[in-house]
Amino acid sequence: MKSSSQIHNIDPVWSPTSRILVLGSFPSVKSREAEFFYGHPQNRFWKVIASVCGEPVPATVPEKKVLLLNHDIALWDVIHSCTISGSSDSSIRDVVPNNIPDLLSRTSIQAIFVNGRKAADLYARYLRDSVGMDAVYLPSTSPANAAWTLPRLEVEWGEKLSCWLVE
Repeated sequence: MKSSSQIHNIDPVWSPTSRILVLGSFPSVKSREAEFFYGHPQNRFWKVIASVCGEPVPATVPEKKVLLLNHDIALWDVIHSCTISGSSDSSIRDVVPNNIPDLLSRTSIQAIFVNGRKAADLYARYLRDSVGMDAVYLPSTSPANAAWTLPRLEVEWGEKLSCWLVE
């Protein structure tokens, strides 16, 4: 697949009361087409978040936003624009990061979590110094991360997020 320049086409989900921020790397092709986060049907993000929050798995974009906002979770990605081949994180180059410091200034975010190794690496390289906050690594919910089963992801994410979640 040929690499092409892409601009992030999904607005962040947040409210002034958001306490935690979960960052991915850059939306997949399916997510860009759906114009919402984790749009690939095999991505386990929504199942994991619902489980950790003790809620049913949301089906629609409005339900997904309500789930996040009811638990003071903000959601965005590290990258604003990049060159990428399809959905391949390993092909990402020419990175321009999102303005995470501006988002933090509008919220009550006290902790940042990154969904997957690529998001962690990109955050450390492009944002950690300007944000002034380390990010907590969470194993990727991508179907490409087959080493992590859904139950294992739910436990790991739950252990790291539970003290920050609003019940």
